[in-house]
Amino acid sequence: MSSAFYAAPAAPVTAQLTASTESIGGRILDEAETRTGDWYVYGGAGPSVFDCSGLVYWASHKLGVNLPRTTYAMLSSSLLYQVSSPRRGDLAFYGTGHVEFVTTWSHMTFGAQNTGTRVGWHTWNAYWHPTMYFRIR
Repeated sequence: MSSAFYAAPAAPVTAQLTASTESIGGRILDEAETRTGDWYVYGGAGPSVFDCSGLVYWASHKLGVNLPRTTYAMLSSSLLYQVSSPRRGDLAFYGTGHVEFVTTWSHMTFGAQNTGTRVGWHTWNAYWHPTMYFRIR
């Protein structure tokens, strides 16, 4: 796993949507991004430390979307449906039981990656990449 932390790239104009036109996943990602720089702690669900699913859980609940607390429970939730063409705010699941948010930047997700890292943007590669994507209803 990459433990690199990246500053946010400049947002393309198309990603600067208003709350009224942005998807619920995009709004949840906006909320999650307010925690940029917080530390990863296994079992953390906010408000200042998070694990991967804890960040998704915290941000979704802030907007009234009651996603389950764990990655595996999220995968069986009726609030998610699998998609093949992800967009900003969708959830990217990794084969290891990890979850992060899809961003507008290719090969980059946002989330709480692992111990010793901070919440932020992470690049992925041939060995560390999402294996499936889900959209929030």
